[in-house]
Amino acid sequence: MAHPPRRGSGLVVADEPTIGEIVSRYLERSGYETRVAADGPQAIAAVASQRPDLIVLDLMMPGMDGLEVMRRVRERAERRTAIILLTAKGEESDRVIGLRLGADDYVVKPFSPAELVARVDAVLRRVDTVTDHEPALVFDGLQIDPGGRRVVAAGEEVVLTQREFELLLFLARRPGRAFSRDELMDHVWGHAFYSDTSTVTVHVRRLRTKIEPDPEVPRHLETVWGVGYRFAP
Repeated sequence: MAHPPRRGSGLVVADEPTIGEIVSRYLERSGYETRVAADGPQAIAAVASQRPDLIVLDLMMPGMDGLEVMRRVRERAERRTAIILLTAKGEESDRVIGLRLGADDYVVKPFSPAELVARVDAVLRRVDTVTDHEPALVFDGLQIDPGGRRVVAAGEEVVLTQREFELLLFLARRPGRAFSRDELMDHVWGHAFYSDTSTVTVHVRRLRTKIEPDPEVPRHLETVWGVGYRFAP
């Protein structure tokens, strides 16, 4: 049987061997070169040596939990590794904290491995949709470089997660147009698994703290009451 083309590298972090094995197997079958870490310290070491494109991270682990792993990865990472959280139904508050800390997506356990792979594809696909020759978008106090995936606000480069960058770029390419949260979920997240559009709200709030001089009075990411959000050039 021919192996699928390599699509990227992944790290699965889970203290339950069954979960790690199943997730790793499905990612491998889909073309992702995958390693497994059984706890937080192993995960930190693997990120430093492997520098994966994506981390599938179980929130509930003994010792160093998933949130602490993510904090350390985001603090030390030299590149924007995508992170998808594995959460239980009762972990809603941790899930929200995870999104605020920079998670790109989440999957609630029990989950379909095929669904997880679809989430992985949706997160990483965006990287390949931008051409190297697309010119930078320049606004008042804000520059967005699609090819380099860089954002400069008030003269300083800011670090965004993949999902934050995709959301900002999508809106900035369509200045002045208002989008509902459902539309943003569809266009930016790229799949229909979500029913909770508060994910969009969390990402917009995070973006405002990173690119707006005054997040409470945003210059670019405007709220359109009763509709959603729009980008003001």
